[in-house]
Parts: sequence; C-alpha cells; structure tokens
Amino acid sequence: MSNYHVKTLEEYFQVYRKSVRNPELFWEEIAEEHFVWRKKWDTVLDYDFEKTEFKWFEGAKLNITENCIDRHLHIRGDKTAILFEPNNPKEEAQHISYKELHKRVCKFANVLKDHGIKKGDRVCIYLPMIPELAISVLACARIGAVHSVVFAGFSSTALATRINDCEAKMVITSDGSYRGAKTIDLKSIVDEALEDCPSIENVLVAKRINSDIQLKEGRDKWLAPLLEEAYQDCVPEIMDAEDPLFILYTSGSTGSPKGMLHTTAGYMVYTAYTFKNVFNYKENDVYWCTADIGWITGHSYIVYGPLANGATTVMFEGVPSYPDFGRFWEIVEKHNINQFYTAPTAIRALAKENLEFVDSHNLSSVKVLGTVGEPINEEAWHWYNDNVGKKKSPIVDTWWQTETGGIMISPLPYITPTKPTYATLPLPGIQIALMDENGKEVKGNQVDGRLCIKYPWPSMARTIWGNHQRYKETYFSAFDDMYFTGDGALRDEVGYYRITGRVDDVIIVSGHNLGTAPIEDAINEHPAVAESAIVGFPHEVKGNALYGYVILKETGEVRNQDNLRKEINQIITEHIGPIAKLDKIQFTEGVPKTRSGKIMRRILRKIAHNELDNLGDVSTLLNPEVVQNIIDNRL
Repeated sequence: MSNYHVKTLEEYFQVYRKSVRNPELFWEEIAEEHFVWRKKWDTVLDYDFEKTEFKWFEGAKLNITENCIDRHLHIRGDKTAILFEPNNPKEEAQHISYKELHKRVCKFANVLKDHGIKKGDRVCIYLPMIPELAISVLACARIGAVHSVVFAGFSSTALATRINDCEAKMVITSDGSYRGAKTIDLKSIVDEALEDCPSIENVLVAKRINSDIQLKEGRDKWLAPLLEEAYQDCVPEIMDAEDPLFILYTSGSTGSPKGMLHTTAGYMVYTAYTFKNVFNYKENDVYWCTADIGWITGHSYIVYGPLANGATTVMFEGVPSYPDFGRFWEIVEKHNINQFYTAPTAIRALAKENLEFVDSHNLSSVKVLGTVGEPINEEAWHWYNDNVGKKKSPIVDTWWQTETGGIMISPLPYITPTKPTYATLPLPGIQIALMDENGKEVKGNQVDGRLCIKYPWPSMARTIWGNHQRYKETYFSAFDDMYFTGDGALRDEVGYYRITGRVDDVIIVSGHNLGTAPIEDAINEHPAVAESAIVGFPHEVKGNALYGYVILKETGEVRNQDNLRKEINQIITEHIGPIAKLDKIQFTEGVPKTRSGKIMRRILRKIAHNELDNLGDVSTLLNPEVVQNIIDNRL
C-alpha cells in the first residue's frame, strides 16, 4: 500500500493511524519514494516546542525545481506544465510545456545571476498573473534566492513595507496589468514604493500592457531583451532541506505584516502530497486554481504542489466578471478543467447572477470542486454543488493558513462523505486538538474549542522573518507544546471539524460564546441577502451586542428595511436561537475585504465601536471606498 495516494475511506483511516503512530516513518517513506534528492537526510524530524524550532529532513540536499521540472523532462517533457489563460478571452491561451518551462526558468535564473542575485538574497516579485510570475518564482528557487511575492494589487506603502522588512535586493515587476476592462499602472506604484527602499539595486520590468513608462537610469531594465540573450541552461543550486525557499507576508490582526518564512524540503513534500490527495489528480487532468500567486494558495497549489506532481496547472490573469459573469465556466468548458479550486467569496458573487451564465456552458469535465480562504456558508455550498458540480463532483472544503504551508483539514474526493460547512477530517500527519480557555484539551465529539495542532508537520512556517520572538508569541504561547491556529472549531458527532471563525470573531453575548460564522450563514439564507458580516459592540446589559452589516441582492424593489430587519432576526432565531439576534442591522453596498476576499472585521468592529480615528491602513483593501460609505451610514 502506497501512503502517497489514498483511495478509500478505510485506507484513509489506516494511513491516518500510521501517520499518527509513527509520523517520522510515515513522512520518510513518502519523501523517499516520490522525490529526487541529491543527498538523503540524516534525521527526519528534530523539534523543540520550547524554542519553537522545527527541522524536517535535516541534512538532505536538493533543489525544488529539479523536483518540479527537470525530473519530468524525460517522461512528460512535451506535456503542458502551465496553461496561461489571459484576461482578454480574444487573446490566445499559452501552453507552456515542461521542456519550455525548463528553458524559460533557466534563462530567467541566469538573468538573476547576471544581476548579482545569489543564494540567500531576497527578490521581491510584484507581477500580475502572467507566466513571468510563476517563472520568476521558480528561477529564484533554482539559484537559491528567496522569493517574496507581493500581490500586485497592494499599494506602494504596503509594497515598500515588505521590501524593507526582508531587505530585498531586486524587484521584478511589469509595465502594468489588465484587470477586467481596466489597466493598472504597476510600474508607477513600484517607483513610488522605491523612493524609500535603500536595499533595492535593480528592477526588472516585464512588458504586458505596452504602456509608455519611464525606466530609471542604472536601476531599471526591460526583462525581455535580457531573457533573449540569456543562456538556456542553469545548473540548480544545491540547497539544504532547511534553507529558506520564500517569505510570504500575511496581515497581522495587529501591527505590521508578518513575513512567514517557508523552507525547502518539508514544504515540497507536504504540498505535493496534499495536492495529489485533496484534488485526486490523475496524469492527464487539467487543474485550475483561481487564486493569485501573491497568496499562499497560489504558491502551494498553482506552482509547487501541481508541478511536483507533473500536473497541468492553469494560470488565469482575469476576473470572474469579465467580459461577463460566465467567464469561469467558459474557461472550464474551453480547457476541459477537471479540478476547480476557488474562494467562497467568488462563489457567492457568481451565485447572485443569472443561472444562465453557468447553464450555457458544458461543465461535464469537472471531477472535483474545491473552496479555500474562509469557511463556505451552506447556501453557497449548495449552489456550487447543484449548479457547478451537478451533484456529481465532490466539494473539498479546505482549511489551512499561510502559516501551515499546505491544506490541513479537508475531505478527500470520492472518499470522505461531505457535509456542507464542514472541512471534515484532518489529512494524514495532522494531529488536531481542541482546547478550552483554561488550556485543557476537549476530548470526545460534539464539542468545540480553540483549534490547535499538537505535532509538527513538514510544511509549517519556521519563523517570522527577522522576528522569531513574534513567531513564538503569536503561534506557540497560548498553549504548551502546540501550534495555535487562532481559529475556533467544533467537532461533530462523527469527528468532523467545522471552522467557526477566528477566535477574535467569537463574541460573548450575555455569557454565551457566539461564533460569527453560523450567524452569518443563517442571515445569508434570507433570499434578499447576498452577504453579511457580524461584529460585537459594547452593551450595558449583555456585555456585548451584535452589529450586522448586510449586503442585499439586487432583487427588484428595495423592500421595507424595518420588515427586512425583523425577517433577518427571525431567521437567526430559527437557526441559532433568540440569543443571537442582532441589535443593529446596517444595510450596506459592500464590506471591506482583503485582496484574498477575507472580510476585514477589525475595521467593521472599530466602526461599530465608534472608534473612527484609528482604522489603520485601508489602502491595501480590495475596496477601500466602502469604508467611508459604511461610516457615513452607521447606526
């Protein structure tokens, strides 16, 4: 029995038991059988919770790009590795084979070396979803440089903060990007950021929108001519298992962004293993994750996980609404997509539109549907299951974090019976504990608590770049010898897990702990409601009361708002109980979201608390303009 690809529920339980009984042997077998090593490890795992030090496959030598590219050249060199679907459907898609990818990564790696980039140097990548983004990431990994991708929708301030934090030597960007019908001038954002970034020596600029831009003498260069001249072979830098692979910044709920550092071997093994199992990937499948490579989802499940398995992975430059709301489904039909992985926020947005956008496309190629980024609410789950999966393609509702590096809890398609809103069971090797506020583990089923992981796993972040103390305090100080995820969860009668939201999104009303996710789910069941967000605000009797921000669907006439408020509270009463009713319901056109679609409840909380002078930097939001609108109309 290979542990690498689980095929039945019985086998899952067998493999899971083995992974918990002897984790080191379990991961050693997977690492040995499925990857190329220049030298095998001396120890599989060495860890110390007290010092928060974790080392996997210590002493091993490898290069991750040999595992993602070179080893596939003999058997699937002509197979499409990256399928690039441009923003404009009239522009032709690009099929980049493994051979072509090898050549382009080597050339790019040589350009980096020609510009003084060497092992351990940090390179900041600020690119749209074009092939150069994936290629530059792999080129850094090829020569042992540490890539730090910044989502190309962040402001110049956010970009400068990240460049300065990791002291990057180079920025790779483009003249601009397409986003639906708009173009965005990325180069001027970079120029503005670099006014305050002394560590940057060179800027390489890819041409995408052919705009007229200024190159700064001695610093900026067009990328294309450099690639043209570069030598097309580059010997991979041999890395230690624990050498840094990338830094990826995640917004702290307080203070500056945290640069999560991921290392090479454990990350490779875990992302490859989870990709194969969670998406049930087969040799000729075409897999599409709609995320941006600027997020961990794109790192793990557009680039490294798929390519380590020799997969065909789709990169989409555009947005789900351009040229119309059928774009996702048009691409699924055009490329015969077999696995489709997207965010609940996209599903909810598409569910508001006419079903004709879905039904006019042939989606019969889809075998597995996935969701990521936040717990999916029941209404969206059913819409996705009924209309996209046609009730035959299982939904994998995946729970994980930037910090975990890979998917931690998820159904396995055709194996784990799914249950709407439940991420179901932990993947092999992941040992979950639910903890109460007194630091005691909550055993048994039909319980809830704080979601922790009590044993190291290969893809965990090793530190916060330049601030190990913060890493320790944030993730390892709440409970002894455990990683605390910051999330709450409940375990049902069969042992399935449901994520109930950030623990700071648990609001105590009259002594009752109320998770925001189930209340929002209930509100979203109302036929007039598109989306909602709940926060607490101080109440002299209850301690806290609930404030709801509710976005309505455009359903003809705007109905009597007071009646609508009563109906919403009635639904909450029916689903959860009168204790969860909202004291205030504000109807709004939108709620502030991060670029990955997470609702910024911190901002909503401050508005509900009337603390308007300290909202923090809203410029990096997807929709900063809604903040003022909410303030102007607050109750």
